[in-house]
Amino acid sequence: MSEARLHVSDSQGRRVVVLDRPLFLIGRRTAADLQIVSTDVSREHAEIVQEDGRFTLRDRGSRYGTFVNGEQISERALQHGDRIRLGRTDAIELIFATDAAKTTGFLDASSDATNLRQMAAILDGLRALGSGRVLDEVLGLVMDSALEVTKAERGFMMLANTEGELEFKIARGKGKTTLSGTTFETSKKIPLEVFKTAKTQVVADLMDVNLAGQHDRTIAVGIRHVLCVPLKVTPMSEAGSGARDQRVIGVLTLDGREKSTMMSDATRASLEAFATQAALAIESARLYAESAEKARIDRDLRIAAEIQRALLPEPEYEGAICDLAAASIPCRTVGGDFYDYLDVGDQGFGFALGDVAGKGPPAALLAAAVQTNFAAQAPISANPAETLERVNKALLRRAIEARFATMFYGAITSDGRLSYCNAGQEPPLVVRKDSIEWLEEGGPVLGLLSIATYAYDTVPLNDGDLVVVCSDGVTEARNQANDEFGRDRLVEAMKDRHGQKPDLLRDHLLSVIKQFSQGAAQADDITALILRFRGART
Repeated sequence: MSEARLHVSDSQGRRVVVLDRPLFLIGRRTAADLQIVSTDVSREHAEIVQEDGRFTLRDRGSRYGTFVNGEQISERALQHGDRIRLGRTDAIELIFATDAAKTTGFLDASSDATNLRQMAAILDGLRALGSGRVLDEVLGLVMDSALEVTKAERGFMMLANTEGELEFKIARGKGKTTLSGTTFETSKKIPLEVFKTAKTQVVADLMDVNLAGQHDRTIAVGIRHVLCVPLKVTPMSEAGSGARDQRVIGVLTLDGREKSTMMSDATRASLEAFATQAALAIESARLYAESAEKARIDRDLRIAAEIQRALLPEPEYEGAICDLAAASIPCRTVGGDFYDYLDVGDQGFGFALGDVAGKGPPAALLAAAVQTNFAAQAPISANPAETLERVNKALLRRAIEARFATMFYGAITSDGRLSYCNAGQEPPLVVRKDSIEWLEEGGPVLGLLSIATYAYDTVPLNDGDLVVVCSDGVTEARNQANDEFGRDRLVEAMKDRHGQKPDLLRDHLLSVIKQFSQGAAQADDITALILRFRGART
């Protein structure tokens, strides 16, 4: 019987391994008889059992499967010349032989194809390291490797965008020369067909297939021979489940005036394997870039949230006239609600709560503008209506389409007179010792109407009276049954709370809202401000 052996081609190069024991283990572990280092290879991937002169290959429950001549197997009797593949790609190839002379000739004759397999193994290593390389760098590596091994004159790559349409990414010539889009003439028909069918196309001569002049521009620059392969990836969770699960992310095209080696069957088969491994490296690089961009955006949003919190005053205040507590909980990282309070001179103590239409960063920017204008205008006039009229005009000078704000502004004097104006905000309520009153006098929303007019009202406050101001995120909070929290539940939460400390009432209100909406997603920013009048002062 001829001595059996495996002709191995992987990232370590080419070598011949003799099958000299009854049980021959193949895998990633160091104790294996044939150690293969690759993310596609399991620790104990497969074994070859020798019995009565016969050799049987068995898969040992590997993650990505064992294949013989392209067919996935669990057990198969080996024949001379069988090609064994471990995992999803041909980056590693094993050829079973009982007559060394025959297969040695194959390996020598296909050195270019072997080089491609070795390059595929290198790309596999890049992917295993986390693909922290920039996408452009990976694309350049793939193109230069394919051109060098196949001896093609030019090459280009197209990748699918989010809409599933091919976009031109890179074109290279010999010597790692980058070709610009204005000088790179090529047929788009072949790449589109390969992308659609997921099947390689080999054109020995464009002149023979130039139907209706579809390749005239390419032929005009002397290109005659084309090899185009799909870039396919298999989702990790579906690896080994079949070609139908593969996704085509783009195409790799090589062409030239001379056939060189790219027209050979061996080169084509190896280029297909190389393209699959390249696709995995490209996809990993894209995912890495997307992850890095997401991390950058998240970092920027966290900084924006910190800035937004810094723009808000302290959530609790105690003064001679009154004390208050407030809170603002955005439904996203940043929100469009704000509250503010300040000393307004003879008017006493001013406080406000605003809500900008929309959510996220755009709303947060406009909220900052509204808050800044309010802080500038409030001390100027004793009339809250005039203050909101000025804020409205300031916003209209730099109007943003479909962006407006609601706002409540109140100013309380030492003798307990509360003057207020409500510009489209959810009406606040005054909790008195024996009654509840809504504050609705005012006008339309801010930043929308140039002809808007505003009115104000003045109501008296007694010792211990509460003013509760909320954004519509409170009253419109919903539970799992899609019921709104509503004004009635707000009144119920504040009923019989006259004279209590604002911080305790704020925490109680937020707790009631949280319990009501438990299990439902927060759909809007939630902001509340509760003020307690401390009694008339002379």
